[in-house]
Amino acid sequence: MIRKIVFKIRVWTTILIPFILILLPADFFDRGETVCLSRLLAGIECYACGLTRATMHFIHFEFSTAWSYNKLVFIVVPMLFPLWVKAFYELNGKTLPGIWGKLT
Repeated sequence: MIRKIVFKIRVWTTILIPFILILLPADFFDRGETVCLSRLLAGIECYACGLTRATMHFIHFEFSTAWSYNKLVFIVVPMLFPLWVKAFYELNGKTLPGIWGKLT
């Protein structure tokens, strides 16, 4: 019973978060203090620094701003799309067809 509830929460969260992020303004995460531990403790930027801000600008089609925050966004966001589609399939009790079903 608990596994089923956790499964539904995970799937619905995966489906709804992109829609919520699109409704927020592109610069929603641009202001405020950093929460990156490597930057707070060691003072150096990790590879993920700026990825949330870059993702927000990417999904709002502000590609040059996204590039300036973190260049990895052009790899990470397209990789998230199959996981989002997979959540729709899982909601219906199915698996992705073909090679995508085996990869995700």
